[in-house]
Amino acid sequence: MSLSATRQKHRFSVEHPINASPKILYPYLATASGLEQWFCQRVQVESGQHFNFVWDNQPHYAEMSSHRTNRSVRFCFLDERRQPVADANYLDFLIEESQLTQEVYLRVVDYSEETDEEELEEMWAGLMQKLREQVGG
Repeated sequence: MSLSATRQKHRFSVEHPINASPKILYPYLATASGLEQWFCQRVQVESGQHFNFVWDNQPHYAEMSSHRTNRSVRFCFLDERRQPVADANYLDFLIEESQLTQEVYLRVVDYSEETDEEELEEMWAGLMQKLREQVGG
């Protein structure tokens, strides 16, 4: 994930049903141990709200910039010096529950330089499958 300001950003959003309550799902989105089980190779909490996500043995620093327990989490990616950047890449995990059907959905918003919709669809479908296996849904 390059944080270059010269590249065009793309907002990708996808929603998947998850057969688990928000209370069960939330720790998989907001904690290092939960994220490590489905999202990436390794996750380390650097300090407080700062995380280091490791993909392909490469560190990606992020700050949990907002969260609402059992509802949503946002990670804003930082530069290699762990500093905020303008127009930063971010990931939103939003837990939504249908009042009508009681079904739970996880909406992911991936804001980054990645513009290949098909590749993003496949990547997130695979990640959602891993998450469903973890939460039993």
